[in-house]
Amino acid sequence: MIHQNMKKILMVLLITLFVFISYVNVVKTEDFHDLGTRTVSYGDEGSDVAILQQRLSDSNYYHGKIDGIFGNKTVEAVKKLQKTYGLKIDGVAGKSTVYYLPNNSIYQEINITRDEVMLLARVVHGEARGESFEGKVAVGAVILNRVEDSGFPNSIREVILQRGQFSSLSDGQANFFPDQISINAARAALVGYDPTYESLFFYNPKVATNLSWISKRPVILTIGDHVFAR
Repeated sequence: MIHQNMKKILMVLLITLFVFISYVNVVKTEDFHDLGTRTVSYGDEGSDVAILQQRLSDSNYYHGKIDGIFGNKTVEAVKKLQKTYGLKIDGVAGKSTVYYLPNNSIYQEINITRDEVMLLARVVHGEARGESFEGKVAVGAVILNRVEDSGFPNSIREVILQRGQFSSLSDGQANFFPDQISINAARAALVGYDPTYESLFFYNPKVATNLSWISKRPVILTIGDHVFAR
């Protein structure tokens, strides 16, 4: 009897350890990446790619959109940088390539305050609870895309507080303090990562009660439970 109980306890401990390791791995892969913490190449997405594009742009190598998506223009810009400094020309941004980029602060360039970061994170947390890291970044990106669009207010606070735009404000979900993943997602959106391809709207078709307003707008993609449109 004692032997059987010990086997059960050992089995529970092993399962718990497996779940914990799996959780840690998910958090590590779905998180904010600073430039240089991993090697990035064609097809990669993330905050580090956005920072890479910004710094390549500052050095006059990159002339495309800062979107955090490593496409052909980013590959060519990296190759130009590598050619300039006599590095292996492969279009892959590892530590040896990143070393030659300026180490300026992206947050100083975009002139963002901590309060604005936290406000954005609160709405991301409220609107995208249960979504993947990419899904959370996507919600933040929509808000920032509106800031840049002439059809919306020109500040994060004003866009968020625009009446009737975000359900998390009306149902109180945005009042909860955001978790670290939501804060990191807000930071990723702020440095330029936009997995929505410049979308201005999002909705969850499972819970939306009025879809007539969105039916005339082009749908860009679906991430998790949210549909993103322009």
